[in-house]
Amino acid sequence: MRAQTQQGLRSSTRQQGGRRLRAVSAATAVAIGVMTLGALAPPAASAAAATRPDAVQQALNTLVRDDAMPAALASVQDRNGRIRTYTAGVGDLTTGSKVPKDGQIRIGSNTKAFTAVVVLQLVAEGKIGLDATVDTYLPGLVRGKRIDGRRITVRHLLQHTSGLPEYGIHVDDDKIRNRYFEPRELLDIALRYKADAAPGTTWGYSNTNYVLAGLIVQKVTGRPLAEEMDRRIIKRIGLRHTYFPTPGEMTIREPHPHGYHRNPANTPLRDFTEMDPSVGWAAGQLISTNSDLNRFFTALLAGRLLPKAQLAEMRTTVPAGTSGLRYGLGLTSRPLSCGGVYWGHGGDIAGYETRGGVTDDGRAANVAVTNIPTDEAATQHVKDAVDRALCG
Repeated sequence: MRAQTQQGLRSSTRQQGGRRLRAVSAATAVAIGVMTLGALAPPAASAAAATRPDAVQQALNTLVRDDAMPAALASVQDRNGRIRTYTAGVGDLTTGSKVPKDGQIRIGSNTKAFTAVVVLQLVAEGKIGLDATVDTYLPGLVRGKRIDGRRITVRHLLQHTSGLPEYGIHVDDDKIRNRYFEPRELLDIALRYKADAAPGTTWGYSNTNYVLAGLIVQKVTGRPLAEEMDRRIIKRIGLRHTYFPTPGEMTIREPHPHGYHRNPANTPLRDFTEMDPSVGWAAGQLISTNSDLNRFFTALLAGRLLPKAQLAEMRTTVPAGTSGLRYGLGLTSRPLSCGGVYWGHGGDIAGYETRGGVTDDGRAANVAVTNIPTDEAATQHVKDAVDRALCG
């Protein structure tokens, strides 16, 4: 998984020089699927509206037709709570099967937002201090070349300002696909390398930060991170299609489009649907759907998961490059073409990429593709699909 399986903000960090678990991927030309409308879609429309091409569907069609994505999926919720789901492409290149409507996908670094919420809930409970050091909870664990856990705070971890090196660029997809990693192993990989910067001096994306955040959660609660995430978030707000895979669980439980990966770029496209996701852990292991992601970010921004003080901390951002992206505590904001911003995260893991979020006035959209784009045009097309969904 080297720089390949990067569960990071791939489209933004590539432009900004941030590090991520990158994915070298390509796709093949496939047929364009048709839009499916959820049960809560608006009733009848005028004849003109019925024949007018839908902007979101057009965006997904472009991803399949022009960017050779095997499949693209989206779920969109308007200000009134009406939901539309979309698909394009095929769910399985071998059989040509349809893309499951709102199918499950590996959501990569969207997992970080869940991990951050658990940490901030524990902050609200007085069990973790945002400005306490890592050594407060994991004494002596974080030491390395210009690395000292006595100087790195929990806030630094959640905001990617710790300066800790990235572990993901040092592991290879094919070698880790069938291997289970303990979280401490991931940290050990990172600590072989020197710090990227002094704590608190600059923003730099690193999955290592969230492995440490997850370890702090487990130390403080005495429970596995997956259990805390399930109890505090998934069951609490009714995310029926979201789960943290158990050790050794390589398949996806519910209907899903297959995910595809190519590494290196001149090799055949391969089905990468089944893999051990433990290399992502607190930074990128979750499986979900576009609609569940919309529900999660909507509940989060509405204050259903965090008290006001902790939500305000989460939304306090720093610049993350030159594209207008800003990073809070496991939460990002990105400008919209129609004005304002949307809040979310985004993520990738070999086979899948997801982008999206919610606006302060209640709009929500998430888009997924079944191959991580590597060129600027495809990257922009994914972001365009989100923008169209939220500005339409």
